[in-house]
Amino acid sequence: MDMSELKHFANSTLRGTLSQNVPMSKHTSWRAGGMAERIYQPADLEDLLEFLRGVAVDEPLYALGLGSNLLVRDGGLRGTVLLLHAALSALHLTEDGSVYCEAGVPGAKLARYAALHHLHGAEFFAGIPGTLGGMLAMNAGCYGSETWEKVLRVQTVDRHGEVHIRTAADYEIGYRHVAKLASRNVQEEFFLAAWLQFPRGDEEAARQGIKALLSKRIATQPLNLPNAGSVFRNPPGDHAARLIEQCRLKGRQIGGAQVSEKHANFIVNTGAATATDIENLINEIQATVQQQTGVRLQCEVRIVGKARN
Repeated sequence: MDMSELKHFANSTLRGTLSQNVPMSKHTSWRAGGMAERIYQPADLEDLLEFLRGVAVDEPLYALGLGSNLLVRDGGLRGTVLLLHAALSALHLTEDGSVYCEAGVPGAKLARYAALHHLHGAEFFAGIPGTLGGMLAMNAGCYGSETWEKVLRVQTVDRHGEVHIRTAADYEIGYRHVAKLASRNVQEEFFLAAWLQFPRGDEEAARQGIKALLSKRIATQPLNLPNAGSVFRNPPGDHAARLIEQCRLKGRQIGGAQVSEKHANFIVNTGAATATDIENLINEIQATVQQQTGVRLQCEVRIVGKARN
């Protein structure tokens, strides 16, 4: 986005907020990372669509909710980050009994809403630190449940601001993995919302399930320090945390980044971690675990941007 485009933005009917040179440490749960060239926070869905219709086709775009599964390298991001958690916040029941949930809704809010409406099976969303958009993008899950198991269809938007309705048949979906199928002609798109299906259930039972899950999170995860949730996917038939602990990496620290003493598949920011510290620790864990066990751990966290010069 050059100066002429920025002037066009100033003279447009867009209602959102455009900020330049913003530290991504303010917008990621690790509280680390370089500068974003621009951040656009749309006022609502229509404003987002208008922004996309006017942005240059070669402008790099990044959709962001709460930044809970993202590491931005210290060299920063060229392009525009779309900050969506405030703009895409609709959540309601539909006539067919499904739950319409926009991409910016946090998992805990979705879980509580489903329980309030006597729906069962959404409790696990309370254990995922993020918003629905990110959960759809990676098929996030915990405690035996996954996001796409609950999806009837999704609403997406392409770079031109055109809205589409997709189903699971348009994607390759697996464990912590969602990819567009080339045969379906799905180009670069961002998730706007999903229609989710849950069976009827008892509200109090669902509430107790959420309470138990959150208690388990508090007891087993380092929620007192900035982190991004699980760093690595569990390999088939095993757990990443077990392998990391077996390699005696619990507590291993590079700069301000540390393998959590509480849960070995978490990396915490002890106070002054840089994105470089975190990425170096990720690389060291992968190399050590592979050398000692033969297993190559796959990173669950999305790493973007340029390395520091």
